[in-house]
Amino acid sequence: MAPPLKLPITNALMGSDYTGVVEVGAAGTPVAVILDTGSSTLAVDGQHVDPLASPDARTTNLAQQVSYGAGGWAGAVVQTAVGLAPDVRLPAVNVAVTYAEGPGMFGGAQGILGLAYAPLDTAYVMPGDTWAAKYPPAQIVTGAPIELAPYFTQLEQAGVVGNKFALYTKRATVSLATADPASDPLNHGVLVIGGGEEVTELYTGGFTQIAVVDDRWYNTNLLAVQVGDQPPLAVAPTPAGSPLASNSIVDSGTNCVLFDQPLFERVVASFGAIDPTFAAALTAHAVGGSGLDHAQLALAAWPPLRLTLQGADGAPATIAIAPADYWQLDAAGPGLALAYLCGDGGAQGGRTILGLPLFSGYYTVFDRALGAGRGVISFATRR
Repeated sequence: MAPPLKLPITNALMGSDYTGVVEVGAAGTPVAVILDTGSSTLAVDGQHVDPLASPDARTTNLAQQVSYGAGGWAGAVVQTAVGLAPDVRLPAVNVAVTYAEGPGMFGGAQGILGLAYAPLDTAYVMPGDTWAAKYPPAQIVTGAPIELAPYFTQLEQAGVVGNKFALYTKRATVSLATADPASDPLNHGVLVIGGGEEVTELYTGGFTQIAVVDDRWYNTNLLAVQVGDQPPLAVAPTPAGSPLASNSIVDSGTNCVLFDQPLFERVVASFGAIDPTFAAALTAHAVGGSGLDHAQLALAAWPPLRLTLQGADGAPATIAIAPADYWQLDAAGPGLALAYLCGDGGAQGGRTILGLPLFSGYYTVFDRALGAGRGVISFATRR
């Protein structure tokens, strides 16, 4: 088994999501992929990678059709070699090569690497060679569904890497403080494959461990949200009979903390109880809106946002999001900040998505061997 592998990642290509590089095919064609703990499929853009160009590639009768919060794609499953480094490489990896995509699906990247579990990596058995036929999405979902082993799972099962990975990031969105965001150190991070706690140069202090309560996503049980010293806001568990496995997930593919809408309104009211201008600023200058001048923001006056979740030992565990992480400086342009706390408008059906503002202050380890195989997510203060 290879020692933990440290891979450089950046948000400069996408503006929000982080990307790393995988090497596809016998020639090791580099492909920039979005790193997403909220999905499981390894997909590459068929306009960037020719699946028949590699002598080791084998087309199949499997197709995949995946929809995300914004956009989606359809593709043919091709088996070919995929590597992260010379000694972290596998043959016959299931790769979805896309032939139909929503506009701007991959942005500045050429694919996506899902880092979650097999239940999110569904393929459909079709009548013929899916790359030759290029079945439309509506027809794909009529096929018999099967679960594929995601790439990270294949690496772990082959004994190539340990069953954990970690993310070290500094931003929830690209910093536009300089004329060349790609050269700004704030826009770069590290993906650790096959390890976590061993890489001590990336964090300081101890870890707070959060239970993963279901492995369809990295499902967590959010118990309460507290704004500064305001009374904690209790969060209801997922009701019986709900299609959701829990009331929250931890997702590196979402650039904000996307609250269930009624919870978001309570959170904003808590900010407003401290200072009415706080509630107004969160509403007027949220991601997607106009930026707020740093001088008008007065970041030092803002309180931390504390999330209490079910810990790995079953007891409540609290992690905090600092004002500098839920507000992103230089996000709308030099000197202009945006708030990355959002409401979902009811779209998630009662689920909160804990996205990149949560990651920004921490070194985050996903240890999939713990928690009876569901996993444990550990947070330590990043250096």
